[in-house]
Amino acid sequence: MFEILDKKELAPHIKWIRVKAPLVARSAKPGQFIVLRLHEKGERIPLTLYKWSKEEGYIELVFQEVGKTTYEMGTYEVGDKIMDIVGPLGLPTHIENYGHAVVVSGGVGAPIGYAVARGLKEAGNKLTIIAGFRSKDYVILEDEFRKISDELLITTDDGSYVRKGFTTDVLKEYLEAGNKVDFVFTVGPVIMMKLIANITKEYGIKTVASLNPIMVDGTGMCGACRVTVGGEIKFACVDGPDFDAHLVDFDELMARLTQYKEEEKIAMERYLKGGA
Repeated sequence: MFEILDKKELAPHIKWIRVKAPLVARSAKPGQFIVLRLHEKGERIPLTLYKWSKEEGYIELVFQEVGKTTYEMGTYEVGDKIMDIVGPLGLPTHIENYGHAVVVSGGVGAPIGYAVARGLKEAGNKLTIIAGFRSKDYVILEDEFRKISDELLITTDDGSYVRKGFTTDVLKEYLEAGNKVDFVFTVGPVIMMKLIANITKEYGIKTVASLNPIMVDGTGMCGACRVTVGGEIKFACVDGPDFDAHLVDFDELMARLTQYKEEEKIAMERYLKGGA
């Protein structure tokens, strides 16, 4: 059992928790994730590692309440326990000093973006972070991003904070202005990552995307997380979640993510009615 040590709400339906998990914290690296199960009747869901402390033995997770399990986890309070946490899973993000690295995150991709950005900064990169959110109410981790970046560019879909536009607009303008970029890491909505990859391909910039396919066991056994990269089948949980963004079949990934919408709806309705 894994005890929740602290909890707070970062934005509407977006929560942060600190969980006691010493074995996970001991081996965690940027870009990796865990799979958790709340209780015996719960489903297994993946969540990216945001922060961790090897010394104090905890991990930090940020999640958005979008389905049955995340809504249920949102009701957990300090002192409550999560039944299972398995990890760290996935291959860590490859970190090196590229020169000038840009991290582009959208929405709740921000925690992954932060973990990787911190690693890139520690490796000596000049670091620019482009973070996009739906509106001012949904801006998260701004202070954390600002502490580690040389340049932080925030944008909101509706223009309610800083500027109006999408991360793709910001990156395109940034490159058109003549800024030299050596490496781009992107994480967030699939359509955003696809468009980011299209932009960087024009400029010949090495780009890595952290993918978010459906996952079940997190060990490559079930095959639910399969994606096509460079014409080959890969399993995001063991071969990724990071892949060369210029080789990913994002259209296939978007189609697969909608596969269980009806089942997810039924599970949510059952939960709201008091079911497990």
